[in-house]
Amino acid sequence: MTGFLIKSSISLVALLAFYHLLLENEKAHRFNRFYLLVSVVVSMIIPFLTFEIRDEIPVQTPAPMNLPHFEEVKNISIPVKEVIDYTPIIFWSLFGLITLLMLFRFGKNIWKIHIKSKSNQSIQYGGARLVLLKEKILPHTFLNTIFVNEKDYYTMDIEEELFTHELVHVNQKHTLDILFIEFLKTIFWFNPVFFFYKKAIQLNHEFLADQAVVVAYDDVPFYQNLLLQKGIMNETIYLTSNLNYSVTKKRLLMMTKNSSNGLIVLKKTAILPLLAGLISFSCVETVEEEITNSVSSKYYQKNLDEDKRRDSYYAGVRVIVDNQMDGIKFDKVYEELTLTEKRKYLGLPSRFKKKELYQGIYDSYKNPKEYAVWIDGKSVDSKALNNYKPADFAYYTSFYVYKKKRSEKFPQPYQCQLYTNAYFDKNLKDKHLKCDRDTMKIIFYKKGVRVADSVAMKEMAEEISDEQARRLRELKKRNKLSNFSNRERMKGSTDKMARKLGKVRKTI
Repeated sequence: MTGFLIKSSISLVALLAFYHLLLENEKAHRFNRFYLLVSVVVSMIIPFLTFEIRDEIPVQTPAPMNLPHFEEVKNISIPVKEVIDYTPIIFWSLFGLITLLMLFRFGKNIWKIHIKSKSNQSIQYGGARLVLLKEKILPHTFLNTIFVNEKDYYTMDIEEELFTHELVHVNQKHTLDILFIEFLKTIFWFNPVFFFYKKAIQLNHEFLADQAVVVAYDDVPFYQNLLLQKGIMNETIYLTSNLNYSVTKKRLLMMTKNSSNGLIVLKKTAILPLLAGLISFSCVETVEEEITNSVSSKYYQKNLDEDKRRDSYYAGVRVIVDNQMDGIKFDKVYEELTLTEKRKYLGLPSRFKKKELYQGIYDSYKNPKEYAVWIDGKSVDSKALNNYKPADFAYYTSFYVYKKKRSEKFPQPYQCQLYTNAYFDKNLKDKHLKCDRDTMKIIFYKKGVRVADSVAMKEMAEEISDEQARRLRELKKRNKLSNFSNRERMKGSTDKMARKLGKVRKTI
């Protein structure tokens, strides 16, 4: 709202200043009427126009210092103390109250004119309606009604020039312009620019009416004297086009002014650079877009494609980051993250591709002492594999289970997950397109503190060491057996050759 008011006010001031400097004193009254009305509309539209210019900012991709630890957290509810800010409530309440009062005043004045029109004698005159009033007033117009003094009308004390003047207001519907600007004043009552716009519009209406009178009667001195005589009765009627206006001097000067058509055209065309400047100032926004340094546009396009995939994958996911390295903590919905935060903390999952399950691997999974088996996410007895064949599975994975992580139900050192073709197509094929978590918690441990320093990771590291030692012993044992068999084979061949050599000696 604040941005709209600022941009709109700047546009109004600039367009009105341009009018006063170049157009007001030129005999282009019809164009000026169009300009004043359209400039108000344009100033209301400009704040809603936005043209983005992307400014690419290269940034270095930070090298990972420590691997983050990801924890899946579902349906977390964190109590938040709600703080109510009453400032906007008070502001909008005050704004609404004043606006209602202004609208009431606006409607009341229209109603007063309507009552005055209905409660007094009226007659038809030149396509307009004359309303005869008892009070001493100057002729003035509202819509298609001209209000005049009853006595002056019957005594013919109202000059024809004045009737012609008021008929111009009626025929050109000048009252609609006044109602339009007055309505905007009731909504934007705090903006004084609309007051000056109304004065400029009313003055231009008088220029238009004066020009019609001068053309019709061709007696400028008489008409000027008439205006000076009537100018003594300095009365202005709200919402009406009045004969007597506070800037009569400008009207008198305009009647005798000579304007160059070429100069007028030049001044009209000057509006174009003004509008271009306003649009550039108010509507053009430079959007900084961070990109990683790359040596080719192909790499840059790859980053953009990944950003789009990331936005689609994590849409609506709550992201909790505890970056102990940099002392950064935040809890945001994904859409609230900056581009840098998205790229730094959230990776993209790989697409699941079907894996061929070989018969030898499949047979090893049937060993109940070595493997705990799951099919489509459900634990099954290893005997259940006899009901399937390797081609029935589209994807599989197996992993080692550390001793302290094993349970009585699953004491096996290895676990394997098998997924059938139907389950893969339904649940895994498109899993890389949308995150199945409500919340993601990401932890970066402090600088100098390894992940393995935690108790759980130490236990895992110890188990890894034990497993490596066990495998090393088995490998050495195999090597010894292999060396023994090699020595036996070499000994046997030596004995064979010795026997052959003995036979040769005997022959000799």
